Amino acid sequence: MKAYLILEDGTVFAGTSIGSRKSVTAEIVFNTSMTGYLEVLTDPSYAGQAVVMTYPLIGNYGITPDMESARGWAKGYIVRELADTPSNFRCEGTLQEFLKQQDITGITGIDTRSLTKRLREKGTMNGMITTDPEYDLVKIIPEVREYKIVNAVMQVTCKEKYTIPGEGVRVAILNLGEKDNIVNSLSRRGCEVTVYPADTAAEEILGNMPDGIMLSNGPGDPKSCTSIIKEIKKLYAGEVPIFAICLGHQLMALANGAKTYKLKYGHRGGNHPVKDIEDGRVYITAQNHGYAVDAVSMDPAVAREAFVNVNDGTNEGFRYVGKKIFTVQFHPEASPGPLDTGWLFDRFLDMMRGE
Repeated sequence: MKAYLILEDGTVFAGTSIGSRKSVTAEIVFNTSMTGYLEVLTDPSYAGQAVVMTYPLIGNYGITPDMESARGWAKGYIVRELADTPSNFRCEGTLQEFLKQQDITGITGIDTRSLTKRLREKGTMNGMITTDPEYDLVKIIPEVREYKIVNAVMQVTCKEKYTIPGEGVRVAILNLGEKDNIVNSLSRRGCEVTVYPADTAAEEILGNMPDGIMLSNGPGDPKSCTSIIKEIKKLYAGEVPIFAICLGHQLMALANGAKTYKLKYGHRGGNHPVKDIEDGRVYITAQNHGYAVDAVSMDPAVAREAFVNVNDGTNEGFRYVGKKIFTVQFHPEASPGPLDTGWLFDRFLDMMRGE
């Protein structure tokens, strides 16, 4: 069946329908990863977005046990070529079957290079994927332009707290849209992990006496999370060590008076170079974010910039002065992506142990 991707600037790409055939409107973003498409589709940070994969052949190893949450979160999926005959010893099905099961609308057979260049030049745009050949641009374009991702964190967070047993230190995760590999990275190190819904009061988390607190990744505009920011201010005021990733990094910065802004087209992929300001070493990192913290807006008496993006100079992390708190914009748990910065979890454990 024919399918169409209609951008808010009026550009139309014609291709073939994959997955669900319902029409969807979403924010169109691109990911430069060559592998890890299942982790991308199940990453809660993509809630409200349709993902363009820049690598041309997607689905070649099928569906494997590598999901980052129990379901798919991307609203749409856009690829150049969808592999229909996957080959992998762990393969449990095709990507086409997964998209249908998860009710994710997709399109294949379009020029994803041209689409990505347009998003880079004009910035992230909204778009609609539809199988309706009778679409009316005059009616659709205003509707597409008005689309906004709202209340995203509360859509993706868990409904109630739960605990993964461990024999080591006790870590509380504020689930803003966390990926399972954050929990796995802590569990592999022996931690007992308790995951809390995003709207949990700081008093409840602190009252359970964790050895450390993690603020997870998640979707949407960080400035919209006003009630969560108030609770993070209370966590900051305590003495419990805190490690924050991605959205958690942004919210901790906002809680301390810094500002965030929307990037032109975001950072999404597994090959982003980040420099450690302290020792000058550069790490290749996995990233997935459309917003960044304005490092200049952060009071140097509160926090000092710890990491910077080598490509565009944007902030990638802070060390908080006089506090056992550090935050990063990138994903040390990877999935998909390189494991170069997995040592940050070890640093967090050392901090919790007082080392």
